Amino acid sequence: MSYPTPWQGNPLQGPGGPPMLASHADRERAVDVLRAGYGEGRLDHPEFEKRVARAYSARTVAELSLLVADLPQGPVPQPVAAAGPVPATFLPRPHPRTNGKAIASMVCGVLCVATGGLTGLPAVILGHLAQSEIRRTGEGGDGFALTGLVLGWLSVAGWAVFLSLVALLAVLAGSS
Repeated sequence: MSYPTPWQGNPLQGPGGPPMLASHADRERAVDVLRAGYGEGRLDHPEFEKRVARAYSARTVAELSLLVADLPQGPVPQPVAAAGPVPATFLPRPHPRTNGKAIASMVCGVLCVATGGLTGLPAVILGHLAQSEIRRTGEGGDGFALTGLVLGWLSVAGWAVFLSLVALLAVLAGSS
């Protein structure tokens, strides 16, 4: 069933009913339909200008209805082509799962500062294990493993320097 647009009259009044007066909104809707028709190339410019002028001077909805009767009152339906499956090129790439040991390595490496370097050795061990698993399985997280390795090795090197200095001071204090 087709429902009439506001400028096509009141279907409940019947053919002999009094004409309905057009509101400003009715005129604007009719002009919008005319603009769409002109934009689609259905009207040339002089015809468009003439109809717009008549639309703004129209007193009844019936007059507006006559101005847009030969134009579509909305989008013209287009046939939908059957689309096949989307090529894999246009699909989002699946992200590989992040290796858990890589995450643990990074967390241990970051915690080196808070723990005084005690988590440095676990960061190095977990980082190397994670990198070998990542190479073998294709999982993600190589950056996490690398971050854990760098921070862990810096912690281990810091402890090595610290213990070397303590040993050197002990030797120097013992020889004096």
